[in-house]
Amino acid sequence: MQTRDHNKNSIGVTILGSTGSIGVNTLDVLARHADRFHVFALTANNQVDRLFEQCKKFKPAFAVMVSPDAAQQLEYKIKQAGIVTNVLAGIKGLEQVASDAATDYVMAAIVGAAGLRPTLSAARAGKRILLANKEALVMSGQIFIDEVKNNGAQLLPIDSEHNAIFQCMPTDFEDGLSEVGVRRILLTASGGPFRDIPLEKLHDVTPEQACAHPNWVMGKKISVDSATMMNKGLEVIEACWLFGTTPDFIQVVLHPQSVIHSMVEYTDGSVLAQLGNPDMRTPIAHALAWPERLESGVESLNLFDVARLDFATPDLQRFPCLRLAIDAMRAGGTSSTILNAANEVAVQAFLDGNIAFSDIANIIEYALSHVTAKAVDNLDAVIAADAMTRQVSSDYISQQSFSARKLNP
Repeated sequence: MQTRDHNKNSIGVTILGSTGSIGVNTLDVLARHADRFHVFALTANNQVDRLFEQCKKFKPAFAVMVSPDAAQQLEYKIKQAGIVTNVLAGIKGLEQVASDAATDYVMAAIVGAAGLRPTLSAARAGKRILLANKEALVMSGQIFIDEVKNNGAQLLPIDSEHNAIFQCMPTDFEDGLSEVGVRRILLTASGGPFRDIPLEKLHDVTPEQACAHPNWVMGKKISVDSATMMNKGLEVIEACWLFGTTPDFIQVVLHPQSVIHSMVEYTDGSVLAQLGNPDMRTPIAHALAWPERLESGVESLNLFDVARLDFATPDLQRFPCLRLAIDAMRAGGTSSTILNAANEVAVQAFLDGNIAFSDIANIIEYALSHVTAKAVDNLDAVIAADAMTRQVSSDYISQQSFSARKLNP
């Protein structure tokens, strides 16, 4: 039997979504500092083979598959290999490892609404949460922030933009941005693969084109979100909750080189920026070591190779999803939950070839106007709004026969 062997004083890390790009990069950083960290639990939706390979290498105490069938397959493989790892299944399994006493840090990297419950469990258990799942804040907002504060948890952002903002903020930013001399947040965006394509051609772009991000290697869903700039809209909402502000204090800036990851402007005219190569290991290493620094494996930024930095104002006609997200944050209540759920349904329909790229924003706008937003008093209200929106959006796609405009492969 293979046994786990780690320093008893090392920090136990649970990775929610270990087979995705964030999870893989987190494991890369952890492997560079095996004396300081050990992997307590790894989780995935249904990628059995990839999670099995990770278990062989890192020998976590627990492995969780959301799919029960996938959990059975993984358990068989692990037993055959003689690995001492317990296999759990479902959302309950995710919640268990996220809140376990042996977990010190939780990397929340499950894409979409599926990551909400286990991330909340980590907050209630007072963990250091490395938040790569922006939907947890987009959906639950104040509920999530309250759980973090009331249970003594630490919340450190992993999105490159929010991590950059965090690094440029004064340490007392929670006292209020105006009170500590912050004038505004400058949230950078690459603009994705379609920032220069003629508007009349957006309708006909394919999922393969939408997933071909020019600067970052990401999963399909987040790649499409980047192409529509919904990803940036969700980041505006996330930034509002993380830094206690409103969309009026946030300026989205198109920056195609993705070298400046975001900036903070102060009342004295100073603008602090965080720069680096577009590599997620930088924010991951920062959050793992904070307030210290550690080696991440990222190459040094060569400014002579970069040579130039460009900036532009985003075109809301080209990127209506950005406008919808900002409007949802201003509207408050479950509006951002509705926005997120409709977007997840629409993006999946686009990836499946059932709607055109330009239909994504139309479906989200329809959901926002046909699902009544309510106050966010408890998690049940959030879950109910999410479920209602998914039904309304799915019905709308079926009734409107978007598939009649299905893209040719």
